[in-house]
Amino acid sequence: MTFTLIVCTYMRPKPLLDLLNSVKEQSLYPNQIIIVDGSTNDETKYILEQNIFENLIYFKVDETQRGLTKQRNFGISKVNKVINVVCFLDDDIILEANYFKNLINTYTENPQTVGVGGYITNEVKWYKANSNNTKAVQFCYDNWCRDEPSRFKIRQKLGLVADDKPAFMPDYSHGRSVGFLPPSDKTYEVELFMGGVSSYKKEVFEDIKFSSYFEGYGLYEDADFCLRLSKYGKLYVNTSAKCEHYHNALGRPNMFKYGKMVIRNGWYVWRVKYHKPDLKARLKWNLTALLLTLIRFSNVLNSSNKKDAFFEGIGRVYGWLSLLTNKPKIAR
Repeated sequence: MTFTLIVCTYMRPKPLLDLLNSVKEQSLYPNQIIIVDGSTNDETKYILEQNIFENLIYFKVDETQRGLTKQRNFGISKVNKVINVVCFLDDDIILEANYFKNLINTYTENPQTVGVGGYITNEVKWYKANSNNTKAVQFCYDNWCRDEPSRFKIRQKLGLVADDKPAFMPDYSHGRSVGFLPPSDKTYEVELFMGGVSSYKKEVFEDIKFSSYFEGYGLYEDADFCLRLSKYGKLYVNTSAKCEHYHNALGRPNMFKYGKMVIRNGWYVWRVKYHKPDLKARLKWNLTALLLTLIRFSNVLNSSNKKDAFFEGIGRVYGWLSLLTNKPKIAR
């Protein structure tokens, strides 16, 4: 299969160069690489002029096309007609050598596949399950275990954790993410995966695009896209398509805006799947949002970055209250 890699970047020339150097070492190299740069300076352009990568095309977009969603849709418009699969990577990702080979193989092995997510290896520590290391405070799945995050421990005690598989959305949202799938080298069917390590059949873009609702940083636009895409075919995460994510602070929104997006964008994505949730689901969504906000405020006392925790918490409260009078309009 032919495939294009699209990287949407903003003010991160060095992380982007590190990513592209890992692409250069791939056992299966992209037929086309599209860089969509929304930076307000030319540092990314200069660094790409000094470092040549095969099949790479660079585009600098102005303010009207800046933002993750707009840049992704712009990149899609530049994909060659002969391409079968479009891959997206965040600009602060580093790939293992067989990332693209294993990712693209998923489409061949599962003909009804319309989207495949890669697997980030450096964010969670997993253990092979056995009688000696399996504890009540761990989350175990498919003979692998990881430490249960504190927020899930509290939610378990309050009955606010669903039994759905990882990367599926329960009826009140707030499910377990892709990070709860183990490093088993298996391919798992999912409903959601991360846009920063994603790929899609090119043909789906004839019918759907990334939503214009998610402007700027675009938090959860990947979940929205996956939920709308799922009606076209199967979605998978291939845990043998491995990479590492080095969260770079450059280009991120301020924490107040981020907190507001966590609530409002989270509500939007929930309602994309569940248009009319019942009263119990509505109650659980709000209770979980409140609990997670209180936990974030508690980080003011127990984390090293107290300022970020405080302003994100304030942003969450603002976003939550804004839903009372100004709910987002869901695109159908």
